[in-house]
Amino acid sequence: MGNPADKVEKWAIDKLIPYARNARTHSDEQISQLAASIKEWGWTTPVLVDEQGGIIAGHGRTLAAQRLQMTEVPVMVAKGWSEAKKRAYVLADNKLAMNAGWDNEMLALELGEIGDLGFDLDLTGFKAEEIQALQPPDFEPGTEEDQGKLDELDPKWIACPHCGKEFDARQA
Repeated sequence: MGNPADKVEKWAIDKLIPYARNARTHSDEQISQLAASIKEWGWTTPVLVDEQGGIIAGHGRTLAAQRLQMTEVPVMVAKGWSEAKKRAYVLADNKLAMNAGWDNEMLALELGEIGDLGFDLDLTGFKAEEIQALQPPDFEPGTEEDQGKLDELDPKWIACPHCGKEFDARQA
């Protein structure tokens, strides 16, 4: 049993068999994003298949390739993998990627600079609302009049946000 990544082959797309029990879903929007990514950058990650062409990883990329009317796709063959190993990897391939996080400050910086270079940020998969949410809020300092309004407030009772019980704020 070698490492599947040691050899990339081109296979006819109609030879690939989607895993019927794949728990990962692919929306029409995501397939369109994958297709746009393939058009922009080419094929960067081969589909992982077993010896019979059963897809282990790359269902979404395969759907995007079909949408692009591709006839061949790059594949890596997982030779000698047991049924359990293949089925477990179908899950692990997706879940392990989802377990990663983001450094939001670095992400905002990268997206901002890439956008400044004129690159289409839609191709990154981030929506405009997500990018906007990464930006720090634009607060303006209050005026003395604003402070006076705050001083006039005398909240005697505050409610617990969890249970709703009210408490005397001056006793807290």
